[in-house]
Amino acid sequence: MNECLTETTCHFTPAASLAALGVVLEQRKGFEPIRAHVRIEQKTVKHTPLDKLSDCFITRFSGAHGLVQINTLLRADPSLQRAFGRKRCAEQSVVQQTLDACTPTQVAQMEYAMDEIYRTHSCGFRHDYQADWQILDGDLCGWPCGKKAAFATKGYFAHTARNRRGRQLGRVLATRYEEVIVDRLFPGNCQLNATLQTLVSAAQNTLQLASSQRQRTLVRIDAGGGSAPNLNWLLEQGYEILGKACSGQQSRLLARSVLHPITDT
Repeated sequence: MNECLTETTCHFTPAASLAALGVVLEQRKGFEPIRAHVRIEQKTVKHTPLDKLSDCFITRFSGAHGLVQINTLLRADPSLQRAFGRKRCAEQSVVQQTLDACTPTQVAQMEYAMDEIYRTHSCGFRHDYQADWQILDGDLCGWPCGKKAAFATKGYFAHTARNRRGRQLGRVLATRYEEVIVDRLFPGNCQLNATLQTLVSAAQNTLQLASSQRQRTLVRIDAGGGSAPNLNWLLEQGYEILGKACSGQQSRLLARSVLHPITDT
């Protein structure tokens, strides 16, 4: 009788749910648009620049607060690496060098790739405008950071000490589907009033909204973006608006100018 030897290698990971997501992303080729459009001018020794971007992405999803945690969260978890199609993981300083090599050109390429990913996999892009309204919410979220970070400036950040430095993360959400359509990073002293048109224009490009679709889209904003130029611009684009004016006195003057109020039931 011939002896049959079978070698079985078991791998375990504390991030099983994230590993399952990695398997699905690999099956659906979720990173293909990034590989197709993003070009980083950097030589390859052991890992390509896009491999290192992948390592950065996985580590961030693992709950890391900084790239230094690549060594403890991802390099120590070969099962998680394999779930995302990686056979090994780059060291954190090498990943940081790749990010430092990126220029505004690579940022634009990444935005283009992310738009393609969103259009392929999202519900918001396939919304039926004839059946119901598309609802978009736009706002800023303050992110305190160190002095050396890009766009780091003094500004207002809720629940933090005064004179903190940070950045503002602007996002537009497809509210019905709980999806982030676009996000953009701004200096910490920016407010929604100065960034709203940039955010809505980016979302309009991602969703590829025609004039008839904009007429069936409701943009919701708070008082931070409710200036007259912003409201007029949104109306000129064809959007419906639900929001607050940034000036209480201006709101009172507008209310007095209404001759025939209509009760909305």
